Amino acid sequence: MSLALNSLGQIMLPVEDVDAAETFYTQALGLRKLYRYGDFLFLDCAGVRLLLEKSPARPFVPSTGILYFRVADISLVYREFLARQVAFIDQPHLISPMEDHDLWMAFFKDPAGNTLALMQEAPKGYQPPLD
Repeated sequence: MSLALNSLGQIMLPVEDVDAAETFYTQALGLRKLYRYGDFLFLDCAGVRLLLEKSPARPFVPSTGILYFRVADISLVYREFLARQVAFIDQPHLISPMEDHDLWMAFFKDPAGNTLALMQEAPKGYQPPLD
């Protein structure tokens, strides 16, 4: 029998200010808060727990990893997040034309400076309306 891991239960992301992170992730991004215990904030991300934890590092250094949020319509989510004051690094753009779809992404920052991204696996030739 082969042993293989294939399901994530929880992801931890360090933050500098848990209060600011809670506001951003619940209000700007719309993630559902599960619970908070001191400086540990647990959110639901499509069945995977996202743990935002106050980093003990001084000075604080944002994570070098990136969380990629899969969306059905990158243009719609991008425009809505702009209206919610999400700080985007770039507009949605084509990352890679694949054999059976096109991969689009747009990158943004949380209040701690962690990089996050929207990603859409779109039909070939997709051009998102950005206005």
